[in-house]
Amino acid sequence: MTERPSYILFITDQQRYDHLGCNGHPVLRTPNIDAMAAEGVNHDRFYVASPVCMPNRASLMTCRMPSSHGTRSLGIPLSQDNVTFAELLSAAGYDTCLIGKSHLQNVSDWDIQIDPPEHRAGYSAPPDDLAVAVRSDLDRETYQYERQEYWDKPDPEVPLPFYGFNEYTAVMRHGFNTGGAHLEWVKKHAPETLALRGRDKQFSHDYSVPQAIRTKVPEEHYSTSYIADRAAEWLEARKDNPKPFLLVVSFPDPHHPFTPPGKYWDMYKPEDMAVPAAYENDDWDPPEYVKIAERHRANDPSLAQMAGYSLAVSKQEALEARALTCGMITMIDDAVGRVRDAASDAGVADNTVQIYTSDHGDHLGEHRLLFKGAEQYDSLTHVPFIWADPKAENGTRSDELAQTHDIGTTILEHAKVEKSLGMQGVVLPVVGGAGRDAAHIQYETQRTQEAFGPRPRVHSIVHGDWRLSIYLDKCQNELFDLANDPGEMVNLWDDAKYQEVKARLVERLAELEIAAGDRVPLPTAQA
Repeated sequence: MTERPSYILFITDQQRYDHLGCNGHPVLRTPNIDAMAAEGVNHDRFYVASPVCMPNRASLMTCRMPSSHGTRSLGIPLSQDNVTFAELLSAAGYDTCLIGKSHLQNVSDWDIQIDPPEHRAGYSAPPDDLAVAVRSDLDRETYQYERQEYWDKPDPEVPLPFYGFNEYTAVMRHGFNTGGAHLEWVKKHAPETLALRGRDKQFSHDYSVPQAIRTKVPEEHYSTSYIADRAAEWLEARKDNPKPFLLVVSFPDPHHPFTPPGKYWDMYKPEDMAVPAAYENDDWDPPEYVKIAERHRANDPSLAQMAGYSLAVSKQEALEARALTCGMITMIDDAVGRVRDAASDAGVADNTVQIYTSDHGDHLGEHRLLFKGAEQYDSLTHVPFIWADPKAENGTRSDELAQTHDIGTTILEHAKVEKSLGMQGVVLPVVGGAGRDAAHIQYETQRTQEAFGPRPRVHSIVHGDWRLSIYLDKCQNELFDLANDPGEMVNLWDDAKYQEVKARLVERLAELEIAAGDRVPLPTAQA
């Protein structure tokens, strides 16, 4: 057996920190993930670099902030000019494999949501090739591998390596509607399942929460099971293979739509879920973006089935969303147990660090909202992170601040592989690093929104017991005392008693923004 350690990184999509048994959820059962936490270090203060899929997954891979790697928002593929930590491991002799969701490239064919510029009368409009200040090739074929149009070609195959992964089993989108290699497998091995995948083909149910779909797709053909099966097979094939490896096992759940299959649908009851404080607190004065979301929902009920951004919901809808989310997470936990067993059976578990995290969270009724948006609440930015090293301490908890872009740099340090110049993640204390004193979070989106203005952009800092967010344009900035107001119900931005705290946090955020400025490419000469 090689002395160099291997790594299994489990990543889920849209799972809050508090939605694990080991993180205090009063009802949700996650025995396999809890066992991983008991074998390692469970982090209580782990934050994303951006609370949305593509930017944060790009930060995971590049160990860089969104403003540096360029995938600032949904819709911008990760440029292959970026070096990933998987490439560095591969160059150092590691086998690298991604099974499941990537979302480093666009998965939809929907038009961008940026309004075209209005050119003034009498002024010459720039030609198309000069209309944007930076030239880009992000729309060429090499960035189309996660779109269904690519997979509809005869015998689709993604050229390898894919962002540093020498093996890649693609699973795109969510719920019953996954694509990529999973859909190709279903066509070949379970074609009868294809007729069960539509929203209009679901079992009847009495749930009212938007995007609750009681799928007829059986558990064994659902994406979570498919990913676990492929990962287990990959590990089983490694018996007597001395090479170290990085295996990323990436589940599309528990992201909406809410589609736990089979027994997982009614495993948890809405009435057993904790009621979010916003439905109980009569004194709470909602921020403007919550009031606008409630008004939009009342004026256009149909948007609830389509919205991929924060949506106002009733208490009952929130409780239903929580119950179905718990079902999807328990299914993931069962899948994690299958992969962990396969690692043991293959004889690699004793030299493999197992890691668990998610790309961002979900309101799930906090502040009377569902899904995610430009809001920067803890329910969106704070996610699980477990580091289970079989050769290190176990069963401990850490209150050290850490972030998504620290994962790759910490793996590289543990593997004794030097990181690339320009990587911005730090090495975490679990492998002897100093960690960080503040979390720095960047968010941007395409869609003009009434509360936030055109192309909303907000940057945040979590430092000590405080969270401060500065919104570009319309939305009021925010300051929350996380020690005395963990539910972030009282915005202290304009409170005279906290101006010194605000000034200190703004200064620290400015320092983090300067530090996140690129130092690459390097100069090519002195001058």
